[in-house]
Amino acid sequence: MERRGDRIAPGAPGIEPRWSHSNKDGVGTAYSSDSRLWFTLWRGIVTEVYFPHIDRPQLRDLEFLLTDGTTFFHEEKRHLTTVTERPTEHALGYEVRSEDPEHRYRLHKSVIADPHLPCLLLRTRVEVLRPELAGRLRLFVLAAPHLDVGGWGNSAEVQRILDRDVLTAERNGVALALAATRPFARSSVGYVGVSDGYTDLARHLDLTWAFDRAPSGNVALTGEVPLDGGGEFTLALAFGDSVPAAVTTLFQSLSTPFEVHQRHFHEQWRRVGAHERPLAGASHDQGRLYRTSRSILFAHEDKVFPGAFIASLSIPWGASKSDLDRGGYHLVWTRDMVHTANALLASDRWEASLRALVYLATRQRPDGGFPQNFWVDGTPYWQGIQLDEVALPILLAGRLASEGGLAGFDPRAMVRRAARYLIERGPATQEDRWEEVGGYSPSTLAACIAALTVAGRLVGPTRDATTAAFVQEYADFLESHIEPWTVTDRGTLLAGVPRHFARIRPVSVNDPEPDEGPDLGLLRLPNLPPGAPNVFPASEIIDAGFLDLVRLGIRRADDPLIVDSVKVVDHVLRVDTPLGPVWRRYNHDGYGQRDDGGPYSDWGVGRAWPLLTGERGHYELALGRDPGLYLATMERFATATGFLTEQVWDAADNPALHLYRGRPTEAAMPLVWAHAEYVTLLRSAHDGRVFDRVPEAAARYLEGPPRPPLEIWKFNRRPRSVAPEARLRIIADQPFRLHVSDDDWRTVRDLDSTATALGLHFTDLEPLGQPGRRWTFTFFWPAADRWEGRDFSIVAAPRSTA
Repeated sequence: MERRGDRIAPGAPGIEPRWSHSNKDGVGTAYSSDSRLWFTLWRGIVTEVYFPHIDRPQLRDLEFLLTDGTTFFHEEKRHLTTVTERPTEHALGYEVRSEDPEHRYRLHKSVIADPHLPCLLLRTRVEVLRPELAGRLRLFVLAAPHLDVGGWGNSAEVQRILDRDVLTAERNGVALALAATRPFARSSVGYVGVSDGYTDLARHLDLTWAFDRAPSGNVALTGEVPLDGGGEFTLALAFGDSVPAAVTTLFQSLSTPFEVHQRHFHEQWRRVGAHERPLAGASHDQGRLYRTSRSILFAHEDKVFPGAFIASLSIPWGASKSDLDRGGYHLVWTRDMVHTANALLASDRWEASLRALVYLATRQRPDGGFPQNFWVDGTPYWQGIQLDEVALPILLAGRLASEGGLAGFDPRAMVRRAARYLIERGPATQEDRWEEVGGYSPSTLAACIAALTVAGRLVGPTRDATTAAFVQEYADFLESHIEPWTVTDRGTLLAGVPRHFARIRPVSVNDPEPDEGPDLGLLRLPNLPPGAPNVFPASEIIDAGFLDLVRLGIRRADDPLIVDSVKVVDHVLRVDTPLGPVWRRYNHDGYGQRDDGGPYSDWGVGRAWPLLTGERGHYELALGRDPGLYLATMERFATATGFLTEQVWDAADNPALHLYRGRPTEAAMPLVWAHAEYVTLLRSAHDGRVFDRVPEAAARYLEGPPRPPLEIWKFNRRPRSVAPEARLRIIADQPFRLHVSDDDWRTVRDLDSTATALGLHFTDLEPLGQPGRRWTFTFFWPAADRWEGRDFSIVAAPRSTA
């Protein structure tokens, strides 16, 4: 290796870098643990390449530029008409055909990853369609490194290796190398928007600059691939932890014929598909979306951290995002990941679900919680707390345990810590599943109730009857409070239906004495335009999260309250598109494409989510109806390459911005959660029952006898009243002696707490019986040999006046 020269490009550091578009039409990787490379396509060009982990995008664009030197300059993604297809339904490799507007030439590309090395391969053929263009068409490759998840600070250089130019770049211990089977005729590196090859070609219709180095900036690499003697070649983009490592990988990969790489690539993916559960008969597209979805789920798993499934290989509205947005959706969300694992289990890939569970167990925090989202190595990104993300891994563990899929893994330590977290930190969640507001959420409560019911079984009555009962009875407490906490009887959204579920009762996790009365309070919503109203009665903000109560087996599908709430949701949130029905998340949602078609940036308009069509399908199945409409609609929402988006456009068509009703916006695509929802619904339809239903929850809450009422008092939730007929349970995180009176200290009792295996301690007080009677109590802490130093009280009152 040697430097070609020392001509430094002017114009450092270049214009501000941006990420690429998010609605991908291709996602690919080799299905082998030693490749450690992922790629995405948008309009047929490579937009991002991830290495060495699935959460680390290293490239913005890799595309071709074309000119005849005198009359036109074409950028592949901007000027050519492109068709992207997958040659097989299992493998995530792509065939791309692009043609110029006047039909003078055509590009054919086969895009795969090297089956065993971190190298992207593009087999390319240029077809000249007009004789007058023969010998005049010039082809250039343009690459825009964003190494170590950033556009600033990249350094580019032309290296001279084996008598040919190799384009290289490096930043912070990550490097790339770019070359083709045909050596570049000319090459240059420069700063984007100032001295790069794109700027040169756009101005001069030729590569007139030949810079050798572009240190530390937003850089681009350009090389001319000669077309004389035929227009077919293989382009390779290799990665490594240094330039020499990337160069070695580059030449190793190019030394093997593309056809051999392609054959091995497809064989790897065929082996994956050979073990799928035969669910295609329940589909309406002969299983095409099922096979694609399964491959997409597998493609979103990291190869250094097995079991780490990210939410999407995309950055929503990426073209408007700078280096400040490092995360995008290429992070682990526990919620999305458990949906992924559940879908893989639905397709009989229990070993992949187990990998996910083991990974999550090793990423659990010491206190039993999970970060809102995190890099694959476990480093937290956003800092919110969402109780459903703590509950869902318990459900996954229970599902694997019930199907004999745990192999040699024992999840009980994880389950105990998570159960403690839910009991100690709940019932209010800092954020609901839409990650914006906190309080008492029907969907979060559903996950917690089902998870604690499963946890009671996993800790097991034969192992620790006291702890099992303690955990189960806390779930019973939550279940008995669902309607008082989250239902309004003052609704005005649909005439004649005043009683329905709200999205959430806003409650601060830092308020130990929240108002739990019949007025749900006011809800402040984010993401709305500047100056727009953003505070609404919580009773007037709805979503369909309450359907999780049905899905998990806690409420009946034909419960009149559920049925009425569905009517309100359909009235307010349903959107009918040419492809079928779809629903928005909640009314006054601001997370989505703006009305003028502009990107979401701090505010926008929440659009409709295809995954919610899948959730509705599960509800219809629980009602005993055919979910076929919802399966078929999701299949129609899929793109030509089989991808499901996070959001579809739900306004009038805007052809100028490629926005069509029922088609993807610039939100995340593919969204793994949406693909997981489709696979799970397909399995549910195949079985004739909801796959996610938790048998223990259904047996207790739908089929079991009534349970005596229970109220919970903890230091982070100190209710002002208790129903006269309810037992009162006092919970603390250390042993205590409760000094208590029911007659204003005229007589007292001392009750020692009972220990549980969770590290929590409790004691119970019998029902007060009469409204107006009151418990007054304080604590003695034996371990510290001290009194609490303050009194607490709770009065007996009917729940409706609580």
